[in-house]
Amino acid sequence: MEYPGLQRGLRSRHITLIALGGIIGSAYFLGTGYVVNQLGPGAFLAYILGGIITYLTLACLAELEVSVALQGSFISYASQFVSPSWACGVGWSYWVTWVVYIPSECLAAGIVLNHYIPAVPPYGWAFGLGLIITFMNLIHVKYFGELEFWLALIKIFALVGFSVLAILIFFGLIGSETHTPIGGEYLLDNGGLFPNGIAILFVNMVLLLVNYQGSEIIGLSAAESQNPNVDIPASLKRVTYRIICLYLIPVFLLALIFPWQDANLQGSVFGKALGKYGMFPADQVFNIIIIVAALSCSNSGFYATIRALYGLGMQGMAPKQFSTLNRRGMPIWASWVTIGAIWIMLIFSYFFSAHALYTNLLAISGFTGAVCWISICWSQLRFRNKLGKEEAKKLIYSIPGFPYLTHLGIWLQVICLGVVALNPSLRSSLYFGLPILLIPMIVYKLRNRSLAK
Repeated sequence: MEYPGLQRGLRSRHITLIALGGIIGSAYFLGTGYVVNQLGPGAFLAYILGGIITYLTLACLAELEVSVALQGSFISYASQFVSPSWACGVGWSYWVTWVVYIPSECLAAGIVLNHYIPAVPPYGWAFGLGLIITFMNLIHVKYFGELEFWLALIKIFALVGFSVLAILIFFGLIGSETHTPIGGEYLLDNGGLFPNGIAILFVNMVLLLVNYQGSEIIGLSAAESQNPNVDIPASLKRVTYRIICLYLIPVFLLALIFPWQDANLQGSVFGKALGKYGMFPADQVFNIIIIVAALSCSNSGFYATIRALYGLGMQGMAPKQFSTLNRRGMPIWASWVTIGAIWIMLIFSYFFSAHALYTNLLAISGFTGAVCWISICWSQLRFRNKLGKEEAKKLIYSIPGFPYLTHLGIWLQVICLGVVALNPSLRSSLYFGLPILLIPMIVYKLRNRSLAK
C-alpha cells in the first residue's frame, strides 16, 4: 500500500543525517549533566544499554521497511501486523512525543541564551527559535534535508573534537603540568561506578532514552527516499556505528576526566569538563552547540511529527484533512495543526519555570517515544510470525537472532516504562503517557463500532 504525492527529494546522506539530527539534541548536550549527576560515572553503562535498545529497534524497523515498504512507517506496520486501534494509539503517542519534545529543545536554547542576555527571558528565546523552525519546515523537503545535513555535521565535529581532547587530557598530554595520566580517579574512586545504587540506572532510563529517540525518523523518511531498499539498511547501519562513536565514547571519556558530583544542568557538561583543564573557551563553544543541537533536533522532529499525522489521516485514524497535500507535495493541514500544538506548548513556558517545564517535557517525550519503539519491535515480531521459514530465508534484510533479540528489545523497554513509577520526579510521564496511548485507541474502537451498525 502506498500513499502517492509525497516529495521524493531526499538522498541517502540526507536520510542518515536527518536521523542523527533527531538523535543528537540538547537532551544529550545539556541533559547528560543530569544523567551523570544521578547515576554517577556508570552513566556510560546506561548509554550502552540505551544503544543496545536503539540497535534492536532499528534492526526491526529496517526489516519492515525493506520487506513491506509502507508510507506512514511504523504506524502503518502497527495497523497491519498488530491492530488498527493499537496503531491509532501509537500514532497519536508519537505525534505527542515530538509536540512536547520540540518545545523542550527550544526551552533548552532559551535557558542557555538567557545566561548571556538575561534581559530576554528563556521563553522569549524559545519563541524566537520556534519561529525559525516553523519557517524551515514549510519549505521544500530538499532544502530541509540539505540544512539538516549541515546542522548535524556541526554537532558531530563538536563531539569528535571533545573525544580527541578528552583522550589527550586522560593521558596527561594536555591540561596537566605534571603530564601524568588521570587513571581511575574519577571513574572508580568517588563511590564507584554507581554511587547512588545500580537500581537508579533503570529508574532514569526513560529520560535517558530521549537521547536516542529520533532515529526512527529514518523510517518515516523512507517514503521520500529515492532508493529505500538500499538506502534504509545502509543508513541504519551507519547510524548504529555513529551512535557508538558519538554517544558511548564521549560519555565514557567524560566519566574518565570529570567528577560526577560537578555535573548538572547549568550548561553543557562536556564544555565544563574541558574548562576544568584550562580550556575555558570550550565551555562557551559547547553552549553554542546546545543551541545548534536544539535547532537541528527540533527541525528533524518537526519533519517526523508532521508526517506521522499525515499517516494517521491516510489510515482514517485522524481527520481526513490531515492527509491533504499542497501542490508542492507537503501535508499542509498536518503541518498547520502540528505547528499550532507546538506553539501552545511554547506558550506554557511563559507561565511555568523554564527548568521545571524542560524536565517534565523530556520525561513525557521519553515515555511516549518508548511506547512507539515497543510497537516497532512488536510489529516486526508479528510480521515474521506470519511468514513461513522458507519465506523468511528470502528476506533482503532481517534482524539477527530472531526471535530472541526482538523479545529483548520489547521487554527491556517495558521494564524501563514500568519502573518510571518509582521515580517521583518522572512519574508524571506515566500519568500523561498512558492516557495519550489509551484514549485514541478507545475512540477509534467506539467510532468503528458505531460505523459498523
